Amino acid sequence: MKQNRKTSIIGAIITAIILIILVIITNLNVKNFSKIENIVNKMVMPIQNSLTYLKNKIAGNNSFFESIDELKKENENLKTKNKELEEQVRELEIIKAENATLREYANMADKYTEYETIPAYIINKDVSNLSSTMIINVGKTDGITVNMPVIASEGLVGYTISVTDTTSKVQPIIDPATSISGTMKISRDGVIVKGILGSNNTLKATYIPTEADLVIGDTIETSGLGGIYPKGILIGTLKEIVQAKNITERYAIIETAVNFSKLETVLVVTNE
Repeated sequence: MKQNRKTSIIGAIITAIILIILVIITNLNVKNFSKIENIVNKMVMPIQNSLTYLKNKIAGNNSFFESIDELKKENENLKTKNKELEEQVRELEIIKAENATLREYANMADKYTEYETIPAYIINKDVSNLSSTMIINVGKTDGITVNMPVIASEGLVGYTISVTDTTSKVQPIIDPATSISGTMKISRDGVIVKGILGSNNTLKATYIPTEADLVIGDTIETSGLGGIYPKGILIGTLKEIVQAKNITERYAIIETAVNFSKLETVLVVTNE
C-alpha cells in the first residue's frame, strides 16, 4: 500500500517536471534561441577551423616528406653521374698527358735526326746537396748500356751510369761530380763545365783561355771530346763572369738549357 503511494508521488513529480519543461519551451523566445546558437557557433567554429587547418597541414607534410625522398633519390643519381664524369675527366687528362708526351718525343726525335735514340721518361729522382741522379724507365732489354748520352728537347741532360734490365740510372750534368768538355759558340773557345754543389740549374765553366772574349748570353755546347757526349748539344747560356786576381782563375756561371725541376721526358742516344 505504502509502495503504491510512493510510486504515485514520484509519477506526479515527473509529470509536473515534464509540464514545466514544455511550458518553458513553448514560451522560449526564438531570438534568444538564436543567440544561444550563435554563441555555440562562435565556440565551435574556431575549433573546427583549427582541426581543418591541422588536417591540411598534415596532408601538406606528407607531400613535403615525399618531396624529400624524391630529392634524396635525385641527389644520389647526381652523385653517381658526377663520379662517372670525374672518372671520364681523369681518363681524358691521362690521354692528354700521354699525347703531350708523345708529341714531345716526336719533337725531340725530329730535332735530333742525326742520332739514333730511345725515348724514356723519368720515374724517380734522387737529389741532394752532394749528388743528383735520375732513374728512367728503359734498360738492357731496350738496348741501353752504360755511358750513353741522355738529352731533352732543350739540350743536354747527362749520361747513363748503371743499367738494369728495365731501368737505367742517369747522372745529370748538374751533379757536382760531372765534368763536360764544352765550346763557347761565339768565340769557339773551349771550357770545362762542372756541376755546382747545391744548385739544380747552374753550372761552372772553368779553364777559360786567358785570351777568350767572354760574352754574356753566349751559349755553350758539347765539344765532342771526352768520349761520351757527341758534338753540338746545347749545355746552357753564359749568365755571369766572375773575375779573379789571376786571370787563369776566372770562371763563368752557366744557366742550364734544361729545366731539371720540370724534366719528365728524355731521349737516350744509342749512337754517336
